[in-house]
Formats: sequence, C-alpha cells, structure tokens
Amino acid sequence: MTSSVPVLLIGVNYAPEPVGIGPYTTGLAEALVEAGRPVTVIAGQPYYPQWRAYDGYGGGWRRSIERGVGVVRCPHYIPRNPGGLKRIVHLASYALTALPAALAAAWRARPGVVVVIAPALLSVPVGWVVARLFGAKLWVHVQDFEVDAAMATGLVDARGFVPKLALWVERVILRAADRVSTISPQMCARLVEKGVAPERVIEARNWANLAFARLDATGNDYRRDWNLGDRKVALYSGNIANKQGIEIIIEAARLLADRRDLVFVICGEGPNRARLAQLAEGLCNVQLHDLQPAEKVADLLALAAVHLLPQIPDAADLVLPSKLANMLGSGRPVVATAAAGTGLAVEVEGAGLVTPPGDAVAFADAVAHLLDHPEQAQAFGEEARVRARTRWGKDALLQRFVDAIGAIARRQSGPNDTELSYK
Repeated sequence: MTSSVPVLLIGVNYAPEPVGIGPYTTGLAEALVEAGRPVTVIAGQPYYPQWRAYDGYGGGWRRSIERGVGVVRCPHYIPRNPGGLKRIVHLASYALTALPAALAAAWRARPGVVVVIAPALLSVPVGWVVARLFGAKLWVHVQDFEVDAAMATGLVDARGFVPKLALWVERVILRAADRVSTISPQMCARLVEKGVAPERVIEARNWANLAFARLDATGNDYRRDWNLGDRKVALYSGNIANKQGIEIIIEAARLLADRRDLVFVICGEGPNRARLAQLAEGLCNVQLHDLQPAEKVADLLALAAVHLLPQIPDAADLVLPSKLANMLGSGRPVVATAAAGTGLAVEVEGAGLVTPPGDAVAFADAVAHLLDHPEQAQAFGEEARVRARTRWGKDALLQRFVDAIGAIARRQSGPNDTELSYK
C-alpha cells in the first residue's frame, strides 16, 4: 500500500480506554499512521470497563486528530448493567450512529481498505456498505466470538431462536469479508468452522506492552499503600465480567485463608464487581481495588508473586485474553483455568500452571504450589518473559499486521499476507 491509500477503521472501543480491545485498535491505527497511511477511526464514546461515559466525551458526533489519527466519536447507548438485550442495543446503537459517520469519512478519504473490529459484528454491515460503495476491500478483525461468548456466559439462552439466527447472521457477515483475522490459531480454526475460506483467514494476535515489563519495577509503593507487608500477592487485574469466571479467585482465597503469607489482590472494573465484593465479605486475604493507571501498571504487575487468569469453561477458545501478554512480560508465573489443548492452555503451559475450569481446589493448590516452590516459579517466570518477547513482541506483530493490510489495499497478495495466513 502506498502512503496515499487511506484506511477506514470501524471499532467502538478506542483510546483512552485503558484495557480490553481499545488499546489494540489504537495501537493498530497509530502504527498505520507511522507507516505513512492516512487513517480515520470511527469510534464510540469511551466507556469501558466502567460501563459509563468518560467525562468530556458526551454529546453528538465529534471529530478530532489524536496522535495523527483522524477520530470520529459517535454517540451511542451505554447500559449501566450490560445484560444480553441491553448489550445488543448498545452495539446496535453504535452501528446506527457509525453508518453516517463512516459514509462521510469515506466520501472525504476514499479508503482502499475498511477494517472492522469485532466486537461488534453489528458494525460489519456498516463496513460492508462503505467498502462496496467506495470500491474498498473489507477486513474483519475478530477479537472475540461475541455470539458464542454470549451463549457460553448465559447472557442469552443457547436453545432459543435468537442465538441460532445470530449464528447464521454471523456466518453470512464473516463470509462477506475479503479477509478475516483473529488473535490465536484456535480462533482461526473456529473461523474456518464457521465457513470462512482458509485462504481468507489470518492470525494477527495482540501484543505485550513491554513498557509494563520494566526490570526496575518493584511494586513497593503498592505494598506500602495497601498495607501488604511482606505477604506474597496473587494478582488479577482487568475486566470483571461474566466470561472471566473470577468467582473462582474468591473460592481459592477461602480455601487458602489460613495462609498468612498470601493475599489475593483484584484490580478492575466491570458489571460483576459488586457481586464479587459481596462474595469476598469476611475474607481478610482479599483486597479489591480500582483499575490502576497505565503509568503504574509496571509496578502493579511486579507486585505479583503469581498472576491469576480464570476463564469459564466454554470461553477458552472464544477469546485469548489480552491481559495474558502483559502478565507474561512481567516475568511472573501464571495460574490459568483452561481445558487441555485450548489456546489459553497452550500459551500458559511452560510459563505457569493450568487447572481445569471451575475447579477451585485445583486452582488454590496451583497457587500454593508456586508459593512453596520458588525455584519452579522463577523458572516459569523467566520463560514467561522470554515468551512475551518472542511470541508477543509489539513491534513485530504490528508490522506484520500493517503489511498485511497494505497488501490487500493494493488489490494483490503480498509475501507478508502469506506469512500471516492460517494454515
């Protein structure tokens, strides 16, 4: 792609959202600009993970330039308690307001490729309309399989007509794209199962922010501020929602309540936080804190003796949690819940311990084992740091993604396109 071929990127989540999909969409847009590609992003109002609009971002459509990226903010519905129907309305409202914004941006820029970030799949028809009207290629990037995840987490009844219809619509939408990318080999295989031609499927994984992996980070300020003393910390930091299955952390804390050398620290926001706080009442070895600012994340990650990464049983191959990359980069072992052979299990094995989903006893035993075997924990941590650099390096992954988008925008295959393709 020459520097004159613009890219239109459609995705509800964008900076300044600190976690989830937003940082990766932002990183891709900024990398495209650094490579000389004009980029316009059709984003929503920032709301995640608190599920409320950030101060200063209300109102109607707003245009700005952010770090060289043209950003159009669209108004949309933000539910305080994002259940199944409310979440659908939330995403549908963004798709409706994104359509006129995307058409106007495309009229001005004449993009060569339209990239849609899913979630939300409801935005893909917006991208399809724009791509067909302006002769652009359509690229869909799947961060997680939202329909499958909604059924796995109980947000919608998998036996009803609506999810069956949604899965059919999803197949139609995905097969309409010129390229479909996703973030792990297992998720690539799932795309093929959903009917996407293998030659159109590309792996484009998320990356670790190695700025969070500073060797001089200690976490001592947190120890002082949170009165942790010299206790070992089992840490979870991120979104607190259904698919995380974070309740298992509280169960493990209850099982290990007699260990005075251990405290479970949970930092995050999300729809399930209030319920989690209720479950933790009376436990002296659990602390809940707000999501920490980006400039302090390196110290937060360094605070951990072990990182915790729970997932519910049916979500392990629907999404590869983005937080894993930074956990590995911190050089600390990970305890994850995942079935053998799933994408999450494959990424963690050798850099931590994997236990069966929902098995609180095994989860607690794994945490205790790493505390009681520091040499093994250190070896896992060293492998984790190496893995973050070799598998999750930001510069290399972003460059391959940018090159692949460039190849399709030129209306021809390129060597990097082949390198990324799912096999």
